[in-house]
Amino acid sequence: MATTLHCLSTLHLLPRTTHRPKTLNSLKPISESQPRKIPELPSKPNALQLLKSSSLPLALTALPFLIDPQDAAAAGGQFGILEGRSFALIHPIVMGGLFVYTLYAGYLGWQWRRVRTIQAEINELKKQVKPTPVSPDGSTVVSPPSTTELEIRRLTEERKELVKGSYRDKHFDAGSVLLGFGVLEAVFGGLNTYLRTGKLFPGPHLYAGAGITVLWAAAAALVPAMQKGNETARNLHIALNGLNVLLFIWQIPTGFDIVLKVFEFTKWP
Repeated sequence: MATTLHCLSTLHLLPRTTHRPKTLNSLKPISESQPRKIPELPSKPNALQLLKSSSLPLALTALPFLIDPQDAAAAGGQFGILEGRSFALIHPIVMGGLFVYTLYAGYLGWQWRRVRTIQAEINELKKQVKPTPVSPDGSTVVSPPSTTELEIRRLTEERKELVKGSYRDKHFDAGSVLLGFGVLEAVFGGLNTYLRTGKLFPGPHLYAGAGITVLWAAAAALVPAMQKGNETARNLHIALNGLNVLLFIWQIPTGFDIVLKVFEFTKWP
């Protein structure tokens, strides 16, 4: 701030010219016989006049660059409860819930995948079923169902139950909620740290959180291709989400350490 005041005072110490442009009010009365002439303003004002007229806008423009960075630091108590312990604990609580919700979304996705793959298994088993034997007189020979036929019946019943579960729609809804709240909370976590401390702390927790956020977005970007039946996109979707869960698990210990520091360096509320 001192630097700013010094620059403003320097501008006012610039030498002033003694030239004063005449105005209409300062002209002496002239007789009717004399032609009325209005003094012409200079077409090209000198550089000093331009500097004087623009000194205030220039100073205001340069003000953000001259302020001491410490004066603009986020931490310091001016945000009140936003810097307190209550606000700081929102991030770990929500992320803990999102971790459980991630596992639930993975379960729903696996069940929906089972609906698709079980039909392929049924089709393969049907190819192995032997034709029904026929007696010489043309009547069908009644025989107990084979092991393959029993397996087909079991898988068919299982598929019916899976279809009733509407796992496709549930997985899509869970993924949408996870993506929206996950990205929001990832940004909120960094913002909350800055509000409390005035800076961020690059390290394993921050890097893992950024990686999880990117994996959420990448997995969601594969959905259009998956809806078109692209099996490669489906497998990549599963792989990305599997990696996401591993990063989530690896991030828990570092997050717990941060929670302990929150209790150590913050106060209620």
